[in-house]
Amino acid sequence: MPYRRLPNTDTARVRAMKRALELGKEIPPFKLAFSQKTLVRIQGFLPQFENTISIQRQTTNSQSNKGREYQEISRKARMYITHFIKVMNMAIMRGELPSETRTFYGIAADDATVPSLSTENELIGWGKRIIDGEEYRVRKGNTAISNPSIAVVKVRYVQFMDAWNFHKTINKRVIDCAKKTAEMRKEADEIISCLWNEIEAKFSDLPDDEKRAEAEKYGVVYIFRKGELAQATPMKLF
Repeated sequence: MPYRRLPNTDTARVRAMKRALELGKEIPPFKLAFSQKTLVRIQGFLPQFENTISIQRQTTNSQSNKGREYQEISRKARMYITHFIKVMNMAIMRGELPSETRTFYGIAADDATVPSLSTENELIGWGKRIIDGEEYRVRKGNTAISNPSIAVVKVRYVQFMDAWNFHKTINKRVIDCAKKTAEMRKEADEIISCLWNEIEAKFSDLPDDEKRAEAEKYGVVYIFRKGELAQATPMKLF
């Protein structure tokens, strides 16, 4: 026997409820196969559900679009900070700066390696150390490092921090929207289940085939099991 299958996508959920609303306008209440209580519930719920789905899609699209931009801004900030440290190390190697210069940035005087900047936290932390350290070193009367200057590095770092803060905000919004949509899906499924139960109950006295045919007019979906469809619709010979 074919079995009833509830919608498993948001599009199908919306379609099922919209079908009920359409019939609620076309058919008099006393002839309608489901209750006015269910109709009123759908009228109140569906606009909110559609709005929630729309907001989630917009937020997800924004996350995707801004994500590519964020990666590029992060790459450039990482590149400028790394290059600044390399330039500083090269100046020390040439004897233009003392090895103690590294200590202004929180680096050991004898450590010529470039700190890891692979994670966001490392980039945030080292970026701040480098900028604060160089600004303090210059205030102490030392010659500023150039190519890149700390002003240029700071511009890239500030751009990264702005993008990072937006990235965190949009990610939180995506999570919140997804959570709200998931909660509303549960209610949508409960409403549709109630709706379809009422519809099937209305036609329960009819033979199975007729009952399904009438229920399908109301948007109820039935799925044939393997082999049942061929039996229900015999192949025509030409």
